[in-house]
Amino acid sequence: MAKNSDFSATGVNFDPNNKAKSSPRTATGVNFKTKTPFCAILLPMPKKHQKSDAPTSVIRVNPKGFGFIEPEEGETIFVPPGQLETALDNDIVVYRRTQGDNAKIVKIIKRHQTKFTGNIIETEDGPRIKPDNSKFYTLINPANLTKSGAKLNDKILIEISDWPKSEKEPTGNILKVFGQAGEHEPEMLSIIYDRGIEADFPEEVIKESEEILRQSASDLHNSASRRDFRDVVTFTIDPKSAKDYDDALSFQQISDDTFMIGVHIADVSFYVRPGTAIDDEAQKRATSVYLVDRTIPMLPEVLSNDLCSLVEGEDRLAYSAVFTLNKKAEIIDEWFGRTIINSNKRFTYENVEQILNEGQGQYFTELDIINKLAKELDRQKIRDGALAFEEDEVSFEIDDDGKPISVFKKERLASHKLVEDFMLLANKRVAEFASRFVRRKDLMFVYRIHEGPNPDKIADLIKFLKLFGHQLKIKGKKIVPAELNNFLKTIAGKPEEDILNRAIIRSMSRAVYATKNIGHFGLAFEDYTHFTSPIRRYPDIMVHRLLSFYLAKKYPPLETLQAYDRLCTHSSDREKMATDAERESIKYKQAEYLEQHLGEVFDGVVSGTTKWGMYVEELSTGAEGLVRLADLKDDHYTFDEKKFRLIGEKTKKTYRLGDTLKIKVLKTNRVAKTIDFGIVG
Repeated sequence: MAKNSDFSATGVNFDPNNKAKSSPRTATGVNFKTKTPFCAILLPMPKKHQKSDAPTSVIRVNPKGFGFIEPEEGETIFVPPGQLETALDNDIVVYRRTQGDNAKIVKIIKRHQTKFTGNIIETEDGPRIKPDNSKFYTLINPANLTKSGAKLNDKILIEISDWPKSEKEPTGNILKVFGQAGEHEPEMLSIIYDRGIEADFPEEVIKESEEILRQSASDLHNSASRRDFRDVVTFTIDPKSAKDYDDALSFQQISDDTFMIGVHIADVSFYVRPGTAIDDEAQKRATSVYLVDRTIPMLPEVLSNDLCSLVEGEDRLAYSAVFTLNKKAEIIDEWFGRTIINSNKRFTYENVEQILNEGQGQYFTELDIINKLAKELDRQKIRDGALAFEEDEVSFEIDDDGKPISVFKKERLASHKLVEDFMLLANKRVAEFASRFVRRKDLMFVYRIHEGPNPDKIADLIKFLKLFGHQLKIKGKKIVPAELNNFLKTIAGKPEEDILNRAIIRSMSRAVYATKNIGHFGLAFEDYTHFTSPIRRYPDIMVHRLLSFYLAKKYPPLETLQAYDRLCTHSSDREKMATDAERESIKYKQAEYLEQHLGEVFDGVVSGTTKWGMYVEELSTGAEGLVRLADLKDDHYTFDEKKFRLIGEKTKKTYRLGDTLKIKVLKTNRVAKTIDFGIVG
């Protein structure tokens, strides 16, 4: 299916003139001592970015119209109001130092974003676009308002066409009209398009995926070189709503105390070849995006929900990590390679939980043993210093019109841990194998890394926890994982648990993809990668391709490795974008849900205090709202900045972080995604 080139695992250099229409499409897994080659494929190199000799940087912009530059060396530089020269958040700019260690933007080298969503509002100068992005510090003048058919209060997508001077408004052309602000579909589309997410696939990508589906029967027929697991008990465990099943577990009992557990992952890299429109689009998207009411997949549904999905009762091509374990979950042997499987059963997490709790049901024996092994793996992980976070996820029940019927925090089940621990094992052991093979050299593999916490952030965290009456022991300026795990146990089940968990997570670095391995602090793994979700994550596809080289005892071309290094940064950025989009959709639905409960009373916990009021998290939905000082009628309250509390001048009544109280929903704003609470009693 490749447009320009096809490769085997021989380490050949990229040849753009290679017009071969086909390539070897089968390969076998190998034990470490064997030399069976794999099919492997390469990614064309993008053009190199031309660097400027002038000082350049990415700028971070504040909604009030000033910014900050963080050069590779030296202190952060302040860009005062009036000195941005039309620069927007995350633009790459040329800057010049000015008086007082400040800077002025001289030139915009590259815009991070040129298309923005927003609302049409009325101003003294006529209709203007108010961008949804709060860091866009000015309004936009729509040049084609009448022609677009947009009207007041519509949600739209606009592209900046002209912005000669920062003193003037930018001009733009309306590209899409979504509908009235506040309504379900316009708001969800705004979240998508404001982050450059494409809801639909290009026609060429759809055609390629349909052609792959047509050829799939012969691919399955010609799979003799793969290790055959079709006669081994295999099942998937996923959420009720899942449509793409990219991982499965298999079970074989070798002896009374020895078991072979297979972690089988959809072999996406077999179907998605470099140089194709599908691969180009997957690179661009880098990840699937999960909003409250929809999934925007990385791959077309023909692949994600059908051919690559490990559906029950169908032969499927997989890439597998197979472990022989004893009862203590100690690894006796392991094998990585391409397989063919057939899932015997599609379980939901709830199905498995019920079977384990009742001690009976379909495949109880297999599930029970796998669950016990998973618990042993988890104990090993915690013993070695992994952090035991249990962060709640918010879920919604939504009707056909997108209206939220209920909001709840999803419970973490033993079945979730069962799957998670074996996925972690596969990710860890694949990374360890690759790292050993390349002798821990940089650039040679795609890792999932997590840097240890910054000492300054840890100091801030310690102060924050004290405001809740909690103390965390540290060693010098470093967090001791064992102490942190003990602390997490002490706050488990308390009203402030979610708030403190989030504070701890914010104090740490974000996990990212990189070709330089520094380990994973949160998991306490020296080597870690993402191998288990290639349907929804592009780095997993890269890992599968590189693993094919190393299992065949070959090395990929330098051009491929350099391309993957750049794609690690891109994938990390797109992952953050997807997370931000998901959070925005949750905030929108939380506001919409509580709009239906105006005047009703809920339980809440104080999550933040400011000079204008205090933020309270409603405990059942996780929705955060503001109690304004103006709505505290019983006294005049002032903000104590040092202790982050509100104090009544007459009554001396105090509101502190972590206080539980009764709250009433006063007002919501779906468009702004805000909620106002009042105190009851």
